[in-house]
Amino acid sequence: MHYPFSIKQPFELINTVAASSPGPSYWFIYRGNDLLLARHDQQLTIPCTPHVPVTVSEIVYSRCIGNYANSSCMAVEISQDAVLDDTFTGVSLRQAHGHISGDLWNIAGRAIQIIAWNHHNQFCGRCGSPMQELYDEMQKSCMICEFISYPRISPAVIMSVLRGNAILLGRAPRFPAGIYSTLAGFVEPGEVLEEAVRREVKEETNIDVTDIRYIASQAWPFPHSLMIGFSCQYAGGELKINKAELEDANWFTPDAMPQLPSKLSVARALIDHFLTERAAPLSKYKRSSPNRANEGNR
Repeated sequence: MHYPFSIKQPFELINTVAASSPGPSYWFIYRGNDLLLARHDQQLTIPCTPHVPVTVSEIVYSRCIGNYANSSCMAVEISQDAVLDDTFTGVSLRQAHGHISGDLWNIAGRAIQIIAWNHHNQFCGRCGSPMQELYDEMQKSCMICEFISYPRISPAVIMSVLRGNAILLGRAPRFPAGIYSTLAGFVEPGEVLEEAVRREVKEETNIDVTDIRYIASQAWPFPHSLMIGFSCQYAGGELKINKAELEDANWFTPDAMPQLPSKLSVARALIDHFLTERAAPLSKYKRSSPNRANEGNR
């Protein structure tokens, strides 16, 4: 089976506090929301060096988060006022997608989520006492009331709604001009994924669906979602747009597609899956600009 958004090279996810392995490490360094990329041969890359390539006194937090292609992966947060030399440039994680491999981009997404989790869990949410990071698992514990915090993951469903030779696409107010994408929404407490698919489609477009089938998933670090992609079939209802959710929505056939989200997102994978099943030449379809890293996922 093809997993379009999985890490392709050997990757061992590490949750325990482990020392980095001998040799060069990949350094996923964040200053605020900016990922630091090193300039090398007129390209921007994730630094891969034996030692941390920033001043140690500027490090706010660091932790080994995995092992990729026999090199440790280190998540590092530096202070907002850290001064960078001209060997580094800071870019958003979305912007980084055009400069680094898909594998390293996925690991960079893991890094920023671990850094954010640490940043937001300095104190216990139950009693307010300082939290202590544990060494045997990716967790923080309150030594007073024993409350435990794990990195947050918010599951969301994203779905292609199909009706014969047409797919239902919508555009949210936050999308760049002209972009249409698949419908999506967060899973509510007590829901199973299939119920979330039905509810979200009904809430946003008044359409009922059936034959819900899993297609693919994607870790989506904006800020901490797991996008679970489905296809489903039209079962009834008249299209009525919920203006609180969408600016527009419509049925599109392969020969008349709107501008689509970039290939960064599982939204585009769902649309391409629909187009491939219809054996349509993808070169006909309008695409978003390469520097518009996503926009279809929620």
